[in-house]
Amino acid sequence: MTTHEILERAKKAVPTVALMSDADKTRALEAMADALISGTDRILAANAEDCAEAKAHLSGVMMDRLVLTEERIAGMANGIRDVAGLEDPVGRVLETVDRPNGLHIEKVSVPLGVVGIIYESRPNVTSDAAALCFRSGNVCVLKSGKEAHRTSAAIVRIIRDALKPFGAENAVSVLEDNSRAAATEMMEAVGLVDVLIPRGGAGLINACVAGSRVPCIHTGTGICHVYVDAAADPGKALDIIENAKTSRPSVCNAEEVCLVSSEIAGSFLPMLKKRLTEDRAAAGKTPVELRLCERSMKIIDGTPASDTDFDTEFLDYILAVRIVDGVREAVEHIAAHSTGHSDCIVTENAENAEYFLNSVDSAAVYLNASTRFTDGGEFGLGCEIGISTQKMHARGPMGLRELTSYKYVVRGNGQIR
Repeated sequence: MTTHEILERAKKAVPTVALMSDADKTRALEAMADALISGTDRILAANAEDCAEAKAHLSGVMMDRLVLTEERIAGMANGIRDVAGLEDPVGRVLETVDRPNGLHIEKVSVPLGVVGIIYESRPNVTSDAAALCFRSGNVCVLKSGKEAHRTSAAIVRIIRDALKPFGAENAVSVLEDNSRAAATEMMEAVGLVDVLIPRGGAGLINACVAGSRVPCIHTGTGICHVYVDAAADPGKALDIIENAKTSRPSVCNAEEVCLVSSEIAGSFLPMLKKRLTEDRAAAGKTPVELRLCERSMKIIDGTPASDTDFDTEFLDYILAVRIVDGVREAVEHIAAHSTGHSDCIVTENAENAEYFLNSVDSAAVYLNASTRFTDGGEFGLGCEIGISTQKMHARGPMGLRELTSYKYVVRGNGQIR
C-alpha cells in the first residue's frame, strides 16, 4: 500500500478504536502480548536480517539498541501487559461546571486520533507505541528507521493479527515505504495525521519539528547534566555519574556532561577518572573517555574538550567535564547548553538543592539520583511514547494521559444566548 492509502485507512479506523470499551481494549492488549511471545522466532529472524545489514555502519552502542533477544521480546510483551493493567485515560471527567443558566458543562478526556511516530533503530518502540496508542484510544502509524525496518514490520504484522478478532487491526500500521519521502508525506498529511511524534537523534527530531505541517511534539534529545556540588557525598556522586553515563549510554536520559564545583574539583576529579577509566578497564568494562575543560586539564589527564562537546549528545562512552564556581554557575551553564531533558544535582546542602531544583528549567530535575530514571516505566506510567522536552502539549515521559486531549460536553434544555 502507498503511504497515503495507509494513512487514509488509519483515519477511517479512528471511530472504532476511540469507542472501544475498557474491557475490550484490555483483552486486545493481552492478546497482543501473547502474540509477541508466540511470534518470537519470526521477530528474531527479521531482526537478524536487520542486524546483519546494519553492523557495517552502526556503532556498538547503537547496535545494542537494534538487537533483539528472547529476553527483550519478553520484556516488550510484559510492557504491553503493564499498559493493559493501567487505568483507561479516555472518558475521564476533568472538570465540571454548572452555569446559572442551567447548562451543565464537563471537560472530558478524548483520544488525539491518528498518531504518527517516526523513529530510528529501536524496534521496542514499535510495541510500546502500539500499546500506548491503542490503550489511549488512538490509532498509530509508524515510520521505522531503515535499520529496524524488517523487525518493525514483523512486529506490526503480529500485532495486527492479534487485533483482528476485535475488529481493530487497523489501529496499528507501519509504512511500507522506507524512504525519506514517506516520512515527509506523513509530516505533511494535514487532515490524516493529528499529531506527529519523532523519536531519535537531534537530526531526526529537528527535521520533523522544522518540516512538519501537522502538530509535532519535540521529544528525546538529551544533553543531560550531573552537577557535583561542593557539599556532595563523593561516593554517592560517583555511583550516580557512572550509572547515568554507562548503564546504557545510547539512550536520551544518559548523562553527557558532568559539572564539578571548583571547591572540590582537586579531590573529586582524580576519583572520577579512576572510577570511569581505570576501575572500569580493570573490570573488563568499556572505559569512559573524559573530555575536559581547561581547568580540569590542570588536575587530571584526558582529551581537551572542543567548543562543541558541551552541546553534543554523544550517545557513547564519552563524558564532557567542566569545573564551575558553584551552583549558580552550574545553573547558568545548564541554561545555555541543556536540551531541557533531565538534569541532576548531587549535594547534601538543602539550600543549594532547592536553588537548583527551582532554577533548572528541564522536563525532569533530580536531587541525588541518576538521570536514567526519566522513563515512563520508572515514573509509574507504563512504557512511554517518548520524552517530551517542550512545554506544550505535554512534558517529560509521555504516558497514557499525555496521549489524550479533551473536549467540552455541554448539556442543556433549550437554552439560547
